Amino acid sequence: MARIAYILLCHKDPAGIIAQAQRLIDAGDFVAIHFDGRAKASDYAQITAVLKGNSNVVFTKRRIKCGWGEWSLVEATLEAVKAAEHHFPSASHFYMLSGDCMPIKSAHHVHEFLDREDVDYIESFDFFASDWIKVGLKEDRLIYRHWFNERTHKPLFYASMNLQKRLGLQRDIPADIAMQIGSQWWCLRRRTIEWLLDFIKKRRDVMRFFRTTWIPDETFFQTLVRHLVPDHEVRTRTLTFLLFTDYGMPVVFYNDHYDLLLSQDYLFARKISPMASDLKARLGALYRNDQQSFAISNEGKSLFRFLTARGRIGRRFAPRFWEIDQSLGRDYSLMIVTCKKWHIAKRLLGRIRIATPIPAIEYLFNEASTELPDLGGIQTTLDKRTRHRRALVQMLFANWHSDKLVICIDPANIDLIKDFYSDAGTTRLLEIECEFSDDYLVGHAKRVGLATDRTPKETLARLLPTIRYDVRFESDQIKEVGFDQHHKLRQTGRADENARALAAFLDVDFETSREILALDHLFLD
Repeated sequence: MARIAYILLCHKDPAGIIAQAQRLIDAGDFVAIHFDGRAKASDYAQITAVLKGNSNVVFTKRRIKCGWGEWSLVEATLEAVKAAEHHFPSASHFYMLSGDCMPIKSAHHVHEFLDREDVDYIESFDFFASDWIKVGLKEDRLIYRHWFNERTHKPLFYASMNLQKRLGLQRDIPADIAMQIGSQWWCLRRRTIEWLLDFIKKRRDVMRFFRTTWIPDETFFQTLVRHLVPDHEVRTRTLTFLLFTDYGMPVVFYNDHYDLLLSQDYLFARKISPMASDLKARLGALYRNDQQSFAISNEGKSLFRFLTARGRIGRRFAPRFWEIDQSLGRDYSLMIVTCKKWHIAKRLLGRIRIATPIPAIEYLFNEASTELPDLGGIQTTLDKRTRHRRALVQMLFANWHSDKLVICIDPANIDLIKDFYSDAGTTRLLEIECEFSDDYLVGHAKRVGLATDRTPKETLARLLPTIRYDVRFESDQIKEVGFDQHHKLRQTGRADENARALAAFLDVDFETSREILALDHLFLD
């Protein structure tokens, strides 16, 4: 029966490490612990005080100060491997774990699984031909020497590499080894470990090479195992279930992931959240029971890819609470006022609020400062408002218990107007046609950053025709679409014509419409 020496790399959570080690040795296995040299001395003392007297536990002679992406991670692993190989002669397998790992099968199942085949389990893909590296450096990891950590000394890291590039200081990869890449979480047989330790004593050239490669924990064991072990004795996979985001960050598992984890064709899982106490308790109890069979569906990775993609369009796990029904509904009337002169549209909406019970909101998709009720966060930024525009408007209907709503949209946002018109509800449009003096257009150019107080008059003279054309072009676009129920309020129009247009737009009587428009300064700048 397999007996496992677990190589446990850790740097925090002493209580969790103690529980992890005791769980593993209670099943008849061994643990070799490397506790990061950068970690708290008090945490290390807490672990050793409980575990050091146990014959099935060994601590590394040296505690390496580890840094992500550095050779120090491989060095720490080798320290633990050497300690385990020396102290546990009856160990048949060496399984690498971190302090964030937990078993997702019973100990009985783990041992039975390893007894099935006399093979090694390690991800090992061709470094150059595979697409294992999603972002960041690839060949440059190997052909240049890296003495600095990219995360902690970024300027030095890139300055050193760029200097080597300029001076043509590329180095050769050892000729007799084929570079491989894969996950650092492996399970190797004792014979493979013995071959590997013998190899690193003899091949100082290979050791020198890996010491200055970048992120060697993804290449060192992967490459050497493939170099030393016949292909038919290697399974190119890890026995630890782990997922990474597109940005190279590990996915963290929480209390509600228990059933998902058990259904995966793996023995352990990483990373378990330090806060997932219920999940840890359930997995710990599972490891200690005698369960032998598990229903394996193995959908974890495909499910994560699906949910991640849905998350990018705002539909992860289920519709968000504000998106249960994205149609405004056939019983609702959305009335859109569009006007380039925002102050005129705002004056009109102020009059509508006074003369009618219809709620009216100003440029909610154009002005972040537009006052809105608290709608659960969807209203906090212009980006959110625009992305969830129908949901936002639907919530505004609900907030005011109204089946009518007036909103303002800048005529440049014609796609927004089109989108609302495509809904099943009733949509009406009121376009306010204004006169634009040269002084107003100059002021507009300054407000939007096209000009300043210091812009020469000659430049402004050349700019004005273009600005005037843009304003006219937006109006022409609206006309070309041919929106139904498109009404116009004209600065040059007669009072009765404007009142009839507004009455049809708001679906109110003529007298109410005249009352709304009874404002001498409506069109003043």
